[in-house]
Amino acid sequence: MPERIFIGVAWPYANGSLHLGHVAGSYLPADIFARYHRIVGDEVLMVSGSDQHGTPITLLAESRKVSPRVIVDQYHKEFLETWEKLGITFDLFTNTGTLNHEAVVHEFFKKFVADGTIYKASMPQPYCETCHRFLPDRYVEGKCPFCGFQGARGDQCDNCGKPLDPAQLIGIKCRISGDTPEIKDSEHFFLKLSAFEEKLLSWIQSKDHLRPDVHNFTVNYLKGGLHDRAITRDIEWGIKIPLAGYDSKRMYVWFEAVCGYLSASKEWAALQKTPDKWKDFWQDLSAKSYYFMGKDNIPFHTIVWPAILMGVGGLNLPYDVPANQFLTLEGQKLSTSRNWAVWMPEYLSNFAPDPLRYYLSLNMPESSDIDFSWLDFMRANNTELVATYGNLVHRTLTFMHRNFDGSVPDPGELDDEAKQVLQKCEAMLAEVAEAIRGCHFKSGLKSAMALAKEANRYIDGKAPWKTIKTDRQETARTLWTSMALISGLKTAFYPFLPFSSAKLHAMLGNEDAIEKAGWVWQKPKPGTKFNFPEPLFTKMEEEVIQKEISKLGKHP
Repeated sequence: MPERIFIGVAWPYANGSLHLGHVAGSYLPADIFARYHRIVGDEVLMVSGSDQHGTPITLLAESRKVSPRVIVDQYHKEFLETWEKLGITFDLFTNTGTLNHEAVVHEFFKKFVADGTIYKASMPQPYCETCHRFLPDRYVEGKCPFCGFQGARGDQCDNCGKPLDPAQLIGIKCRISGDTPEIKDSEHFFLKLSAFEEKLLSWIQSKDHLRPDVHNFTVNYLKGGLHDRAITRDIEWGIKIPLAGYDSKRMYVWFEAVCGYLSASKEWAALQKTPDKWKDFWQDLSAKSYYFMGKDNIPFHTIVWPAILMGVGGLNLPYDVPANQFLTLEGQKLSTSRNWAVWMPEYLSNFAPDPLRYYLSLNMPESSDIDFSWLDFMRANNTELVATYGNLVHRTLTFMHRNFDGSVPDPGELDDEAKQVLQKCEAMLAEVAEAIRGCHFKSGLKSAMALAKEANRYIDGKAPWKTIKTDRQETARTLWTSMALISGLKTAFYPFLPFSSAKLHAMLGNEDAIEKAGWVWQKPKPGTKFNFPEPLFTKMEEEVIQKEISKLGKHP
């Protein structure tokens, strides 16, 4: 019976281009998961959007002397182009600047104020005499009081993942003036997170299917005690407070951005002209919701967002939060300030998307940080995609085209060797399906590539280039079997390598879209015509790769 699957993906700040870390951390795994569930016939809603209200945006706008709107419009457009070129298939990629999103946030805020879940209180805030203003989260930095990391922000420590308030920082400095701000009281609205501590702990302890690092981090965090947090800040860019007298304050992004999962679902439903359709994913208890993001976002999706949902009531809590660890680059931590990154717009202007999707899936940081190496990327492309999978496809189809007039031959009765390798393909498809459903993308991809290697061994052992001279029927059986394996691989690789799988689907003589074929092993029909094949992948040259390596750490 088809499932109903909601997929929420981390909202990127609209203050810079996407890089490899973003793709490996959340967007690629979410897309693999969505593509699989769609092709098997499940009902899927995958949403995200540009986070347009974060202080990183106002910081950049001030440095460029432009309006924040100029910044967010530029990068939102770029994000949409990146998703299309990389094959990330959102049902809706919106932004937090919509009236719809504001309405949902205001609805939550008013309900929480009415029932006491949100209350007013004064809190110490850094005030910069040089800048003549209170400094919100990322306008300050200092040492983390929990782990001692130097360079922690006023909203969160990137090293230990703990949410922070600016006043907690040790040796606090204003990022604009460099001066030490004075701590003054400022009135704000607080979310009573402490009221949800026991409920959250009970909920998370029941979810034994979560990844161990996600589960353990959340349990340990909750056992350390949950504290109320301010949900407003002193800034003039963002969602306004729906009460009179607070014109200089806006909603804190950590509160309003997670509400985007619901507001995006409502926006999607409205665009479908079925305004209540969002309820199927949020109020149907049989629906499952998955949230994909990097490990730095774990507390916002296993603590903050579930607490908000508990407070609202009647909405599904997350079923799974398959957060990934970090991707490093050539042995170093990614750094946008040092330009130690591979930017997606630049990559996609020079290379095809599927080799990157393959390499990042093969090295997905599911349980530990994983390094991206340009030379290893080249090796994986050349030896696995080109020389293994691509070669299997090309030599099978070209040989069949030249010796059987571009038609699928009749295999006759299959021998034991053919039956055995076909059984392995059937088992592989089941393994890949189970791995993807469990969010174990690396193992799923490895199962598919292992069968591609097995198929090559089968072809080498049968040597059709020899048997064509002595036994045409045996050659037909060998080639039909190889083509059947290729058809199975095309399906298994589809969630990971959608562009090459669609190309291969057409090369095999199919006229429909691969998405309509379903997660079904389409064994070739004798007599089916197909065109002379084209290579699925292109070999990479080392001088091109060395050029990419030389760009790291250098500003254009």
